[in-house]
Amino acid sequence: MTEPTTSNSTDMGESVNHSETEEVDISAFDLNIHVHRLLMDEPFFAALSRRMDKQGTNGIPTAGVTVTEEGKLKMLYNPKFFAGLVSDDARKDILKHEFYHIVLQHVTGGRFMSFRDMSPNERKIHNIAMDLAINGHLPHLPEMACIPGKGPFAHLEPFKTAEYYLKELRKMQKEGDGEGEGEGGEGGNPGGSGEGQGNGNPLDGMDSFDDHSGWDEVDEQTKQIAEERVKEFIKDAVEEANSSSRGWGSVPADCRKTIMDSISNKVDWKKVLRYFVKQSQKANKRSSIRKINKRYPYQHPGKKASRTAKIAIAIDQSGSVSDPMLQAFFAELNGLAKIAEFTVIPFDTRVDPELNWVWKKGQSRRRERSMCGGTCFDAPTKFVNETGGFDGLIICTDMEAPKPVRCNVQRLWITDEYHGNRPYFDPKPERMIIVPNEK
Repeated sequence: MTEPTTSNSTDMGESVNHSETEEVDISAFDLNIHVHRLLMDEPFFAALSRRMDKQGTNGIPTAGVTVTEEGKLKMLYNPKFFAGLVSDDARKDILKHEFYHIVLQHVTGGRFMSFRDMSPNERKIHNIAMDLAINGHLPHLPEMACIPGKGPFAHLEPFKTAEYYLKELRKMQKEGDGEGEGEGGEGGNPGGSGEGQGNGNPLDGMDSFDDHSGWDEVDEQTKQIAEERVKEFIKDAVEEANSSSRGWGSVPADCRKTIMDSISNKVDWKKVLRYFVKQSQKANKRSSIRKINKRYPYQHPGKKASRTAKIAIAIDQSGSVSDPMLQAFFAELNGLAKIAEFTVIPFDTRVDPELNWVWKKGQSRRRERSMCGGTCFDAPTKFVNETGGFDGLIICTDMEAPKPVRCNVQRLWITDEYHGNRPYFDPKPERMIIVPNEK
């Protein structure tokens, strides 16, 4: 995928990126101009839209969503395709179609990420099954879309899961391959029973109308990071929809339940930590003719990326943090050290740079206490702000001090269940991870 060269912003805070190297004709249709108006009555989808980059491209025929190497979500769209749609209702339904792929975790989780080892036919029916699970809710899609209750899917009920439709599609293919009544029986008697040739594959010429390519190109760790990002997006979008006078817009009740269930599951805080580190990484990318571009092979050069993330871990060593709690912090940081190197900053009401040290990737460390005073979160925050060079700050603490000054890099809080349910201040919009207490 080519890198975006320009970025524009809408009044909803969205950005739409366009690549000059792909010779995109934005004059045909600039999604940036229209997306706010299209989603005026859709608080839930509008909230998701604001959290996604969008890029115009001629490299796909219609539209699609994908996961980048950094674990971020991006929507791609073909400006000429959008310009040729008959109405704004059709454009809105295509946007919602792409967002539903994210909400239902078709892009980031489950069996539908296992495309690598699938045959082309198996991949196709997975694509169709995912679209059928979405399209029954969207009445204004173009005719090419696979819709339950229409065309070859006329016998299929709407509003079912992708797993249900996958099972039904396999039945359709099996019946079309020729099991059942034939054209003639034994001895040439017309009308006799026997194994016939069937009516052909009813799914010939059918496929998803949007682009699902690239879903299998990310590694497992990046997929998990993207999955945690999606959960955060959905949680924020649910809160916006619940507080909006327009409610959830067109999202039907059964989808709302599915969405609420997806965010009510217990958060895997270890994945969140990995997501934080990955999100903090700065990628130094350069073009390489030796590396094939997976999305546009032999059209654009591939990209080589060397990623580095400089993370500061500030460990609260005040007197209110017990030795068992400090031990628990070190136990979890031993796990984090498996995937990253970071700088440890012990603190209480102050930071002593001479006590800081680097926790090397792969190292295992025992609990260490070098301070035992009060607590001031300004101390590690100002140290990171003034020192510079860090990409993220994680503070391990009992949350028993006032809210600190603003941090120049993204900041994450780690505490235990007891203190996480009784924090001295609300860290929002920053994230707080609650590590379960040992039983």
